[in-house]
Amino acid sequence: MEYSGNGKILKIYIGETDKWKHEPLYHALIKKFKEKGMAGATVIQGIEGFGLNSRIKTAHILQLSEDLPLVIEVVDQAEKIEKILPEIKEMVTEGLVTIEDVRVISYTANNKEKQDKN
Repeated sequence: MEYSGNGKILKIYIGETDKWKHEPLYHALIKKFKEKGMAGATVIQGIEGFGLNSRIKTAHILQLSEDLPLVIEVVDQAEKIEKILPEIKEMVTEGLVTIEDVRVISYTANNKEKQDKN
């Protein structure tokens, strides 16, 4: 698949210990995006942050945190992002969900990835 043009980026800010039906929420979200045919999704782990409860979560060597911040990003066409939102709202019971406009310059797979799919 090759694509360029206007799209949306969906960002979901959660903690790494958040769950959905007994599995990590970030993993459940990635599976949901794959199942729905989204263009792709990435989970990014933060090293420090705080949210609505104002507790700082950190990855400092001397302070072990069991709930580091995560950001899941999905870039796709606006219609596909809007269509999946009701399911995301159901799954993300704590955290922050945002959508922004993006301009996709290039979205292509290299030849090896294309061959692996066949």
